[in-house]
Parts: sequence; C-alpha cells; structure tokens
Amino acid sequence: MRGATDRSQCCQLSDFVVIFSEFSDPSSDKISKKRLATSSGVTGDFDASVPYRSYSSQRAAGAAVGPFPISKHSQAAHLLQSEQDGDAHPSVSRLQMNRAKRLNSAQGHNHYRFISMASGMAELLRLLLSVAEKAANVARVCRQEAALFELLVQEKTGADKNKKFVQDFKTLADVLIQEMIRHDVCAQFPELSGFIHGEESNKFENGLGESVTVTVCAQEEDTTALLSKVLDGDQNAASLLTKVIHQDLQISDETAESLQLSISPADVGIWIDPIDGTSQYIEGKEEEEPEEGFCPFGLPCALVLIGVYLRSTGQPVMGVINQPFNHKDSTGKGWKGQHVWGVSYGDVNVCSFTQRRPSCQQKKGYLSVLLSSSERPAVKDALAAISDGSLMYASGAGYKILCVVQGLVDVYVLSEGSTFKWDSCAPHALLRALGGGVADLSECLRAHLNGHKGHTSELIYHQPHTESQGVDRWANRGGIIAYLDSSVIDKVVAALAGII
Repeated sequence: MRGATDRSQCCQLSDFVVIFSEFSDPSSDKISKKRLATSSGVTGDFDASVPYRSYSSQRAAGAAVGPFPISKHSQAAHLLQSEQDGDAHPSVSRLQMNRAKRLNSAQGHNHYRFISMASGMAELLRLLLSVAEKAANVARVCRQEAALFELLVQEKTGADKNKKFVQDFKTLADVLIQEMIRHDVCAQFPELSGFIHGEESNKFENGLGESVTVTVCAQEEDTTALLSKVLDGDQNAASLLTKVIHQDLQISDETAESLQLSISPADVGIWIDPIDGTSQYIEGKEEEEPEEGFCPFGLPCALVLIGVYLRSTGQPVMGVINQPFNHKDSTGKGWKGQHVWGVSYGDVNVCSFTQRRPSCQQKKGYLSVLLSSSERPAVKDALAAISDGSLMYASGAGYKILCVVQGLVDVYVLSEGSTFKWDSCAPHALLRALGGGVADLSECLRAHLNGHKGHTSELIYHQPHTESQGVDRWANRGGIIAYLDSSVIDKVVAALAGII
C-alpha cells in the first residue's frame, strides 16, 4: 500500500471526521491504524502508511480523504502546514490544532515553536478555567446534604496541620478537587506530571477506621467504587460525586483563548488550594455578598485557587480563582458562582476583572486595611493609625487577597507566617496583571530599616524551606502585604517598623 492511495481504504470527506487522539499518546511514535468516526457514530479503520496529501489536492482527485503519514509528529507538522496554507480540513477543531502545535514544539520543530508555546499556555488556561468550575460543582454538591457532609469532614494531624488553628480540618471535597485537577491537567499536559502541588494529603479515613488513598480513576465505575469505600458504602453519594468529577465541562473565554505567551506548559508548575477558607466552608453560613462585594465571613469566602508559576524563577504567571458560592440562584435554595483569572508574563498583563468595585470610603491620606481577626493586637493598633481607626476583617487568605484585586480595600496585611504558597499563588498572579503584587512583609521591613524605601520583595513559589517539615516547608513565613498600588507599602512598613 505504501506510496499509493487505495480508495477502498480511504473515506469520503463529507462523511468522516478524523479523530486525533493519537497525538496525546506518549508511548509510541508510530501508528499503523487510524480510527475514524462518522457523524452517525460508525467507526472504521484505514491504513495510516499511505502518504499524506493535502485536503484540497484530495478533493481535486475526487473528494477522497488521504490519511495522515505514519509518524504522529509528521501528522502534526502536516496539520500545521495545512493551517498556515489556509488549507486545513474544516472538521479540525482549535483544540486539535493546539495539540498538534504542542506536539510539534515538544519535538523541537522550531518553525512552529513560538506559536506552539503560545497556544499551549492559552489551552492550559482554558483547561484550568474548566476544572475550576468542575471543582466548584464538587464543592456545591458536597454541601447539599447535611448527612453526607458530616461524612466528608476530617481533622488534620501532625505535619499536615496549620499551627495557626487549634483544629484544622480537611474535607473530602478538598481532596477530590485536588486530585481531580491533578488528573485532568496531567491527562492533557503530561509534561506537568510531578509539578502539580496541593495543600491536602490524599489519604482519608472512613468510618471503619480504614485509610483510603483518594484518586480519580480513568473509569467512572472505578472512581465510584473507591468513593463508596470512603463514604462507608454509600453508593448513591459516591455515584453523585463521580458524575460531577467525570463530567465533560468546557468553559469558553475568547480573551483567554487568544493569549500569546512565549513560554510552554513544560516551563511551569501549579499550586492548588482546592477550597481556601475551609473553616467557612464547613460552617456553611449562607451569608451572601452584598452588592458592593465585601463579605467578612460565610460561604462566599470559600474559594478554589489554581496558581501557575515559572519553575525557573518561582514567578507567578497565571491564576484562576473560582468562587463557588457567590450568590443564591433564582430559587433561593442553590448557589451560583463566578470566576476571575489573570496572566502576567513579559509584556502580557491581562486580567478578566477590569472594573474596580467601590472601596470603603476613607478620608484623604488614609488607607483601607484588611486584616485577619486573629492578627496581633500591636499590629492592629499600629495599622489603625493609617486607616483612621477603621480596620476591616474577613475570613480566608485567598478571599482577602481577592478583595485587594477587586479594589474593595487598599491593602491586606498579615504579620505571621500562617499562609502558604497554595493560598497566595493564584491571586498573586491576578494582582501582578493589574500592576500590584504580594510582597514578603519581613523583607519589606528589613529594607525599610536599611533606608531602602519603596522596596518590594515579591513572593516566589518554587523553593521550599528545606530546614522545615510538612506544610511549613511552603509557608509564607515572613508574613505578606497584598497591594494594587506599591506606594502603600511604605506607609504600612513605616507604621509597623519597630513593632514586629
């Protein structure tokens, strides 16, 4: 067959659509058969060793579709060439074309390298938006039934525990979301395997005292069986959660899809906080955000955070924040969410949140300062002086930084090392896209004492504290200042100098 086109093994253009699933198979460079699917669902094989011919040339030869060449990398190259020539098959989707570009980039085909990297990051952002929405659905489903939710909460112990809290809990929702994101991202971007980090251990103990390792399986029935074991045999609850986890959900965002970044998914790592503000999620107070947007406690403070950082420098370059419980639906019983995202790399600074909400009105020369209610009294007193005595408080580190992103406050300050890389990476990327940042408070104080005004020491996300153990290896242990306008840093550190 090689070197000739046999019509008995080709397929009519009007009837068939090529499925490019082999592009994502890292196990083999060669494929001998190609699967085709008709619009009616009928499938068939054809010989993949027949030389490639362009779409238009095959139409000229009698409307027969010649298969792609034997190497999947050559397939990608030919597909990209057909796009460049304006000759791409009309059935080829943007996703298939992007996969071809990423494959071409991975093989070092420099002719397409830039466009491949650019589309790869746009595709990654689109995927993160989709998995974040799936995560929000998991969070909402897990809160629907009180009896179910009681099964899902477990206290953290040992190295997994945040020392800030007397009791620190995780939920099955936390673990499921983390493992679902890891599973979905690695399935599409295997080069990220080993570089997706999360807050939670994936070990969960069921009512019988059995330790279960929670993972998302390739098949729905296997995931259901595993979750049923976690849920003490509750098959209905396990099936409900499995359907949400395995749903094919796509979020479309034209701005996100059009991004052009000169980095590849192979250059980055990911931090996941599956549910930031877990205590608020567990308490479940149904406090809706008022129209001006600020909510000091309740379900709206619980967020899904996915942050992307450069492996080489630790710089945050992309962030997705999903707020599963933003407002009640029309029935008043369920919840609707919202998401925001930002990208900051090189000359590209784009954020989906562009309209600042009205912040708390302050007198001229004063700042609106947001704190944790557990902040040290001395810090509260010092910062009250620059906020006209009107300090603000809210729950959840991610939510407090989001308030800065939205312009609801001028600055969020935390003097203790009780937040972690997974708390700050995603919102940090959004702030960078808007011209702000998240700085290390202790480093800013040190610079101020040495006479270096205006110094910002931005948090980075790739280096652990090697001398520490457990979650403390990834603590933002110098405290943080989250800001939109860097001029506020000097005011904050001047107020705190000599106090902490």
